[in-house]
Amino acid sequence: MKLSTKGRYGVKAMLDLAIHYGEAPISIKSISQRQKISEYYLEQLFSPLRKANLIKSIRGAQGGYVLNKSPEDITVAEIMNVLEGPIEISDCVDGSSCNNMDCCATRLLWTKIKKSIDDVMESVTLKDMVDDYNRMNSGHSYTEVKIDK
Repeated sequence: MKLSTKGRYGVKAMLDLAIHYGEAPISIKSISQRQKISEYYLEQLFSPLRKANLIKSIRGAQGGYVLNKSPEDITVAEIMNVLEGPIEISDCVDGSSCNNMDCCATRLLWTKIKKSIDDVMESVTLKDMVDDYNRMNSGHSYTEVKIDK
């Protein structure tokens, strides 16, 4: 199982905006250069994020994009739901019927995996990621991301 580039690149771009939160609007070109994502692809990602009111665009010579909410108010789950939709582990977990549903031990496993992924994405905010980024770049050894709140 692998997330698509839409979700992965979308979270990277949103993190870039969060790192620069409170500053001047950030151009797509700047994000593209820093994150190594094409400008065209970023435009495609930003359209649904803008429609979902997670970001807003500022027009003009000094324009660009900014977060529409503070980083602590945007979870990874919100970003992923806009760009990817809900994470699906197996059809039987997401409501599709199965002829073996009542006695299937693997369904319990898929349900646990989906719940743990959802819990992490719902509990991690852009601010948490900015804090991790700052710790990583402060020269401290940092090998583990804290996800418990």
